[in-house]
Amino acid sequence: MESFNLKSHLGKLYAAYPEAEQQPIIGITCNFTEGDASLRDKYYEQVIKAGGTPLLIPPVADKNVLVNTLEHLDGLLLSGGADINPLWCGEDPSPRLRGINAHRDKAELMITNLAYNRQIPILGICRGMQTLAVALDGHVVQDIPTPTIKHSQDADRQELTHSITIHKDSSLFDIYGTQQLFVNSFHHQAVSDTGRRFRVTATSPDGVIEAMESNEHKSIMGVQWHPEWLESGLPIFKWLVQQAHNFHVAKQLHQRIVTLDTHCDTPMFFHKGIHFEQRDPRILVDMHKMEEGRQDAVIMVAYLPQPKIGEQFSKMVDVSWSDGMARNGDLTPFGYANLIFDKIEDIVRNNSQYISIARTPTDLYGDKRKGRKSIMLGIENGLALNHDISNVKHFAQRGIVYITLCHNGDNDICDSARGCNTHNGVSQFGEKVIQEMNRLGIMVDLSHAGEKSFYDALEISSTPIVCSHSNCKALCDVPRNLTDDQLRALAAHGGVAHTTLYSGFLRKDGEATILDAIDHLEHAISIMGIEHVGIGTDFDGDGGVVGMADSSEMINFTLHLLRRKYSERDIEKIWGGNWLRVMTQVQRMKTL
Repeated sequence: MESFNLKSHLGKLYAAYPEAEQQPIIGITCNFTEGDASLRDKYYEQVIKAGGTPLLIPPVADKNVLVNTLEHLDGLLLSGGADINPLWCGEDPSPRLRGINAHRDKAELMITNLAYNRQIPILGICRGMQTLAVALDGHVVQDIPTPTIKHSQDADRQELTHSITIHKDSSLFDIYGTQQLFVNSFHHQAVSDTGRRFRVTATSPDGVIEAMESNEHKSIMGVQWHPEWLESGLPIFKWLVQQAHNFHVAKQLHQRIVTLDTHCDTPMFFHKGIHFEQRDPRILVDMHKMEEGRQDAVIMVAYLPQPKIGEQFSKMVDVSWSDGMARNGDLTPFGYANLIFDKIEDIVRNNSQYISIARTPTDLYGDKRKGRKSIMLGIENGLALNHDISNVKHFAQRGIVYITLCHNGDNDICDSARGCNTHNGVSQFGEKVIQEMNRLGIMVDLSHAGEKSFYDALEISSTPIVCSHSNCKALCDVPRNLTDDQLRALAAHGGVAHTTLYSGFLRKDGEATILDAIDHLEHAISIMGIEHVGIGTDFDGDGGVVGMADSSEMINFTLHLLRRKYSERDIEKIWGGNWLRVMTQVQRMKTL
């Protein structure tokens, strides 16, 4: 018999600590009917049975409501309902279009995009699967043409009315362990084109798409039937709750550790009217993407291309923003690097409430505590020194933390991995540069260096050396990658090698994915140990792969590491802890 004694119920709740087990929060989009936001009880009952805590989301398109709602979600369930207005797909309505629910469209399409950008696990059911397609560049047919089976059944909702065929290489097959499943069916629209972000994972006998899932190694799935009514539907909800649990763990981890990307080339684009404070589609790193991927810090470099003999440097770079210096013929590599740093400082100054320039690990941790993002400065190609040793001090005073000694071509410091052995390694001038960098507490970066230059620099440098964005030659035999012997030598000298996301350094054939990047990371770990690895994406310098295409997807890398059972301590090392240890050591050796 139900007790109406409130104190008794509260007493049971407070009888132990904590009051309840932590459960992932699953947001469920609501229907809208005659002024009521409503939801069938089967949706939230299945979420509860699966071990999640349901939170009903009203169809409200207000940006503050959407963003604040998503901040508290670990998973998103897009529920079924009436048709989506085809105008959202750029189409006029077909005569066979039935009822639309315009109150839902804008809110659900927006929350789907925002959740996707935040890597939140998503399950779409019927209309929800169609919402995924419309929101993420797929296509929906307004009414299925001449189907050969009935897709809108008259039978009870718990009745199984037709079969589907599940693709073996899919999460759906992993859930059910079978290629044939019997389902219910209440729809006349369907996804006709999943778009590039999804792939078909189940079809009905007449070819209608019955399920799709992420093509980018993300936890996103859509099903055309209504599993909330079926006993056989519970495993799908358990899948969503499990993915949401993993996402919650990753979010909590990112709150506790500093996540640092040690190499991006985004400043190359800052002179083109880039808005770093906006979600700018022209760049892979901006404030919104860093926030979405829960990334704390990035080392932005002034990249300088290496001119060939007889080439003029100012002819190789876009000088439209250089205040006439190039027209006067005096835009030097030194001047160009300073222009880039000036631009970064302008951007930081204009957004100082949210981002700052950090010079030390202490600065990074301080920004983390204050809720700010951090930018560190680096130079990619020692050409920026203009063959003047005093310029090392100049850039040290500007706050740079490393210099990549060369790029694709030999310079006056050393030979490149893609050079022609000009100096047989590090030049005499290069030796002085390395010693001055040691004296001033600047990290020596050997990404792009030739193998002889690499070993010379290891011998010359009195502090550990880094490779900010380099992969493993054993897995992809290209000149830019490091041999196992180089990895061992780097580790023996206390240095670090950071896996990069340039597809051509991850695999020689085909398109690389986040899984290839993890393979290179794990190979480096097997050779060097967990204390000598990290991530340097090379975003906006041709870096970026499927599953980790920009800064918004950084937490996706953490999710994959968690699936492979890496501990929090090891993930912290990978996400910058190792690099910051070396940086601290290098900066302590400074003898100004």
